[in-house]
Amino acid sequence: MDQTRVQVSTKTPEFAAYYSRLSQKNVAPLWQVLRKIVTTEPVSPAQPAHWPYQDVRPLLLEAGKLISAEQAERRVLVLENPGLKNLSSITHSLFAGIQLVLPGEVAPQHRHSQAALRFILEGKGATTTVNGERFEMYSGDLILTPSWQWHDHQNETSEPIVWLDGLDIALVALLDASFMQHSNQKEQEVTRPKETSRTLYGANLVPVDDGPVSLNSPLMRFPYAEARAALERLKTTTAWDPCHGIRMRYAHPRTGDWVMPTIGPAIQLVPKNLTTAEYRSTDGAVFAVAEGHGTAKIGSETFSLAPQDVFVCPSWMWRSFTAESDFVLFTFSDRPVQEKLGLWREERGVTN
Repeated sequence: MDQTRVQVSTKTPEFAAYYSRLSQKNVAPLWQVLRKIVTTEPVSPAQPAHWPYQDVRPLLLEAGKLISAEQAERRVLVLENPGLKNLSSITHSLFAGIQLVLPGEVAPQHRHSQAALRFILEGKGATTTVNGERFEMYSGDLILTPSWQWHDHQNETSEPIVWLDGLDIALVALLDASFMQHSNQKEQEVTRPKETSRTLYGANLVPVDDGPVSLNSPLMRFPYAEARAALERLKTTTAWDPCHGIRMRYAHPRTGDWVMPTIGPAIQLVPKNLTTAEYRSTDGAVFAVAEGHGTAKIGSETFSLAPQDVFVCPSWMWRSFTAESDFVLFTFSDRPVQEKLGLWREERGVTN
């Protein structure tokens, strides 16, 4: 049977008149747009992009002279994908920005339906308070701020604290589910003893009678020292993945699932002199260099990377890494959402 698609010209006065009548009734012909909206593989306007920390840091410190953390509410430079101009997005679903809190400052408390994570790029000992518990922050730590939890930031140290923010802003906006609330108190009351969540959930133990399980991890600070030690042990005791080296995700201590339902953070070690095989997946991913030097090839772009740099790999774009030294990368994406919806897919290149 001949399956050849019959081509019909729609550029006729008859079709033009018909389309005009459709438009008046707020309906439209699918056949005009079908191949644009249901594509044979992912098509994203997002582009590979790289933000060297040596370029961003002076601009961030300049912002610190122009506006206070309290005046700005959040003194953040948005990492805007060049393919998504003026959308405050780094991928189609995610926001990323770099935030500064100077010594003596407080970023006042608020809460919002958007979930957030913070990967600390610089500083030691400043704090963030989430849902009544105060956490100290050190370079390489991951801090979670689940949806609708009060949070504020304090810097009582003598040096700036800088971190990478990741939020699901675009995803929440797509669902028309954005809410935000401010408080008449700059800082929330600390109601939980220091290290409460870590004591309860940080030793591969959980309380026997712990109540309902939340989609959000009850453990909200993941120290870099522990993650780095685990990667180092795995480097010498396990086979390296050809596409990732050693890649681990941060896990919900009660379920083993991702730590939040909309944002999935992970960390990987590409051992010195390893060039990974090409890899692509449907989740556009944001990366920050935690340690070491190397290069990332993303599509046709190649980025030379140093500690604290941030870069993005759009959905379904081939990527590979070459490590000049042991190369540690923090990453986050919307993979948890895609997995729950049965949409996530990956493809691995041929190993040399």
